[in-house]
Amino acid sequence: MKYSQAEQGRIFVLRLEDGEIIHEKIEEFARLQSIRAAALVLVGGADEGSKLVVGPEEGRAEPITPMEFILKGVHEITGTGTIFPDSNNNPILHLHIACGRGETTKTGCARKGVKVWNIMEVILIELINRTATRVKDSITGFNLLEP
Repeated sequence: MKYSQAEQGRIFVLRLEDGEIIHEKIEEFARLQSIRAAALVLVGGADEGSKLVVGPEEGRAEPITPMEFILKGVHEITGTGTIFPDSNNNPILHLHIACGRGETTKTGCARKGVKVWNIMEVILIELINRTATRVKDSITGFNLLEP
């Protein structure tokens, strides 16, 4: 385990609107507000056709091939995530969401494009006085958190 310390900064309450792409709007907001790191929770609806990353095709195989799942119908969602800067100091959102409809739930990463259905509420807690960043890992291709 690796770790570092951070302090709580500003807290923002956001409402994303119908048709907006979650990760695009949150990263845009972070840039506009000069937020480099944050923790967040969200709740709302995901529209039909939203895309999730739902795991690698084969466990620890190389190269890692992500699987994609496209939502059929509108889903209720809840999610949690972090924002940390990449090597170019851009705020990058890592957000996992659980999407439910009827008796089924699909969980995955929202980086492929989850579209808001009607509204999405977000509580974003800025992290300040931190050293953590995202660093591209040459083996996995992931932007890994480096505390």
